[in-house]
This record gives sequence, C-alpha cells and structure tokens, in this order.
Amino acid sequence: MSERRSSRMDQILELLTDELEARLRARNAGRAAPTPGQPPATSRTASSPPRPPEPARAAVPPAEPATGEKSEPGPEEVPPPPPFTGPSHGTRMMARLALGLLVAIVLINIPLSRHGLKLATAMPDTASLVVRDGLVVKEEGAPDIYVYQDGVFRWISSMDAFEHFGYTWADVHIVPDGWLRSFEIGSPLHVLLKCNESPHIYRLEGGTKRWIVDIETFEAEGHKWDDVRIVPCAYLRDLPDGETIPPDNGPPPQP
Repeated sequence: MSERRSSRMDQILELLTDELEARLRARNAGRAAPTPGQPPATSRTASSPPRPPEPARAAVPPAEPATGEKSEPGPEEVPPPPPFTGPSHGTRMMARLALGLLVAIVLINIPLSRHGLKLATAMPDTASLVVRDGLVVKEEGAPDIYVYQDGVFRWISSMDAFEHFGYTWADVHIVPDGWLRSFEIGSPLHVLLKCNESPHIYRLEGGTKRWIVDIETFEAEGHKWDDVRIVPCAYLRDLPDGETIPPDNGPPPQP
C-alpha cells in the first residue's frame, strides 16, 4: 500500500515538473528579442487565430521620363515659386512720385493764416503765366487789352485791331487790377482802315477813326502797309470822326 502511494506521488511530481519546465520555456521564448524583418509578438486572445506576417514591400523607384520627353509635374511635384528680388527701379520711382504728389496736395490745402487762407487760394492765377511775345492780357476792372511784344506791353487800340491781328477772346488772360504796373508800356497797337474807293487812310482808336494827313506822317508814326485793313467805305462813314493825325488839320475828309 505504501509502495502504491509513493509511485503515485512520483508520477504527480514528474507531471508538475514537466508542466513547470514547459511554462518556463514559453516565458523565455516570449521575452526573446524579435528577429530583424519580423514584427514584434503581440498578445492575442485564445479566440483569434494568429495573423501571418505581411511580406515586406520593395520600394519602387519613380519612373524616369524618356529621353526628349518633358515630364509634367504631378500634384506633389509643383515647382517652387521664383525667389523674391524686391521692387524694381520703376516701381520705386512711381512710389516716390506718388508720395511727392500727396505731400504737395497736403501743403497746398494747409491753412496759412488764422483766417484759414489756403495756399491754393492765396496764389493768383497769374503766377502760372509765362510772359513772352504774343501774351494777351486784360485787367479785371479795365476794358483795355494789351499784348506783349519786344519786351513791352502794347495797348490794342480797337476791336478791329484785335481781330485784324488774329487775336480771339480765348487768347485773353484776365489779370488783377494794377498787374501791368510792373511792366513797361510801349506804343499802342493800331489798325489802319481804308476802302478801295478812297485814297484816305484812317487810324482806328477807341471806336473813332482818325485821318492820317499824309504819307510823311504815316511813316513818322511807325506804321507799315501791312497794318492797313481794307473795309467797305460804308463802314468807314459810319464810324465817328476823331482828331486828325497830326492834330489841328481841320475836319477830316470822308471816304
């Protein structure tokens, strides 16, 4: 009886020893480092079967374009933008001109006095006038019209002279009263009238005709034949008579 018990105990010990050795081997195998190219061991449940490792995919190099063909960039091959080189010289010049114009506008509209007078209103229009031969001016409060010739302003003595020398109202610049005091005034600019049916020559001044007595006086007054304008005799007769040239030569003859 005692021998049976001992043999049974020996069998149980052998079974326990074998089970212990199997568990130790399994634990040591789980702690071992994974070999290269294989995924690490993961815990899995008894219900899910183990998944076989996926084969490694070989890297496929990008296909090179054939010789002579131009490859088009794909969605991930967009070429980089060109480097920013800063504004060009023309752009900088335009920016400076725009800034200068803005400063000028601001300065013109800044009040200069306690009354709020601005530079735009303080500067007269005549400041922009260029005094040169052919400039036609008229002061605001006077009817006389002057033209600048050879360094002096000459009075245009009549509207006939004004039209005869080819001036128009678009040529007349209105200047403030007293503006002409700063300039030298020369001899008046006259037009001479004559009709074909009469030998007499008249000088028109302020709406009246003045008879020029002879050729000597004509030349002494500095007139030229280019100054003579031919008009109808009826027009001359309708004009009022003025003093003769030279004066005190009696009543002038009618054309």
